[in-house]
Amino acid sequence: MKNKFYIELIYLILLGVLTSLSLPPFNYVVINFLTFSLFYIFLIKKNEFYKNKKIFLLYGWFFGFGYFVSNLYWISISLTFDQNFKFLIPFVIILIPGLLALFYALVAYLFAVLKPNKNLSSFFLFSLIFGIVEFLRGSILTGFPWNLIAYSFSNQIEILNITSIVGTYSFNLFCISLFTSPSIFILRENKKDISVCVAFLITTISFYVLGSQNLEKFNNKEAKNLDYKIRILSSNISIDRFYNNVDPITAIEELIETSSPKKSEKIIFIWPEGIIPGISQDHLKEYKWLFENKFNENHLLAMGINSKEDENKTIKHFNSLSIFDHNLNIINSYKKINLVPFGEFLPFEKVLKGIGLKTITNDYQSYSKGEERNIIDLKFNNLSVKILPLICYEIIYSGKIFTNSNFDYIVNISEDGWFGKSIGPEQHFTHSIFRAIESGKYVLRSTNNGTTAIINPMGVIEQKVDINNSGYVDLTESRKIEMTLFAKFGNKIFGFIILLYIFLIFSFNKLKNE
Repeated sequence: MKNKFYIELIYLILLGVLTSLSLPPFNYVVINFLTFSLFYIFLIKKNEFYKNKKIFLLYGWFFGFGYFVSNLYWISISLTFDQNFKFLIPFVIILIPGLLALFYALVAYLFAVLKPNKNLSSFFLFSLIFGIVEFLRGSILTGFPWNLIAYSFSNQIEILNITSIVGTYSFNLFCISLFTSPSIFILRENKKDISVCVAFLITTISFYVLGSQNLEKFNNKEAKNLDYKIRILSSNISIDRFYNNVDPITAIEELIETSSPKKSEKIIFIWPEGIIPGISQDHLKEYKWLFENKFNENHLLAMGINSKEDENKTIKHFNSLSIFDHNLNIINSYKKINLVPFGEFLPFEKVLKGIGLKTITNDYQSYSKGEERNIIDLKFNNLSVKILPLICYEIIYSGKIFTNSNFDYIVNISEDGWFGKSIGPEQHFTHSIFRAIESGKYVLRSTNNGTTAIINPMGVIEQKVDINNSGYVDLTESRKIEMTLFAKFGNKIFGFIILLYIFLIFSFNKLKNE
């Protein structure tokens, strides 16, 4: 019996690992129809034998562990740049997937406790529990909604267009149901059950048709030529600059050269997150001499740079996106509000500092959290351009990035070099596609060691610079669409979808009893 139990756990881990192959950059979507159906059938079959449902915590955890350990291993790469952190690598590889797998343990346990039967109400119950728990994963504490199963469809832009109406969490719930639907055919009690499989297939096709029509309509819109350029920079500066006392002058000269400014053109330059080593916002002006022969009143510079404030004789540090004029005067600044645990701030800092731990991205203290995210109005040379600033992984939060949609573009800056040549930067980039569709806005993404791109409101990548390449892309024209339904109502729509699933659960359960 023990050997059988261990085989079952290995089987669940393998199902989780295989499911990871559906995510970027692989996107083998079809594999989810196998893994989700087999996981669901496994839970159904085991529920018939076990009265003590606690065993299902293990079943769910092992499936979740296999899933997360195989698609989040790259987080540990950020610990390889500093010798002081290398001893933590084995713990991070196991600990983070282990913690996230607790959510999947909860899915399996709740499903078993609610005593499912081999009928359609159980199918919808499984999907609903899974979908709600995934929402909780993206909300509890700081939240980490990375690698929702919906991201399997990142290459199917037409189908993804439905997120402009329902959002990512609602679409994620639909995906769970879609991928689990083959199990209905296997567990069917009558031919009528198969109609649910057909319904999900038809719904998916309708999403594709609707998305194709919206994409064609968007492409047929007349593009408006802009009176300015937004030049989004991609750089390939080594992350070692934070540890090897790299001369900031070298980095600045490289960035200016890559930017290729022309004095006669109105250009807003966007540089990546924290790109210049050892310089804070208030010190940048000391390097004005590097800019003065290249930049003039036709230019604005938006860049990721650290800032600090003296509050009651306490120095606070912030990860900021700051706007400078051509004389490097600060026009506006946004302080990041969603900070990365251990990367940008140390939880329980007083205790953990006592045992020698510190944040990964700086060696002085944790970053402080900004108060709110305001739209930045870039006014220069009789122009007004409104941007919504997002730094690094702030782009991953569906429905939580803005409350006021009165802006022109989402500007996302990032430093993806922390994760080397792994799959991490590609997964990170995928989130930008989802946010563009949900918001109905262009996403302008500037990265160091990542993918720099212009993504239009349909989720189409109009221009890009590939990972680990230097260069730039220019936004010179744009098309606008009406405010999306999701931008208007946000995750309230997910609440409506939950009610719909509850209705289906009770309806099919009633039909079963009759």
